[in-house]
Amino acid sequence: MKKNQKEKIINSLELPKDLMLGAAIVTATGRHEVLISNYKGILEYEDSFIKIQTKNCRILISGSHLAIDYYTNEEMKITGFLDTIQYEN
Repeated sequence: MKKNQKEKIINSLELPKDLMLGAAIVTATGRHEVLISNYKGILEYEDSFIKIQTKNCRILISGSHLAIDYYTNEEMKITGFLDTIQYEN
């Protein structure tokens, strides 16, 4: 099934995209905290940027004094001074 057809079915049935498509959920709380759910792995981890692989894209978080407070198979919490959150294909 094509991706567009699958998305149309999910939308018409009002199913949650994060569960059905494996989409990442990114929740930023101010400029000092971000939670990421449905990620696959940590690609790069530095004080000034963290690159995360998800099912559909890569997420690049940049800033200063960044740290991964915790991570599980489902979720991670990043703290520090956040400048940008970018999505890359």
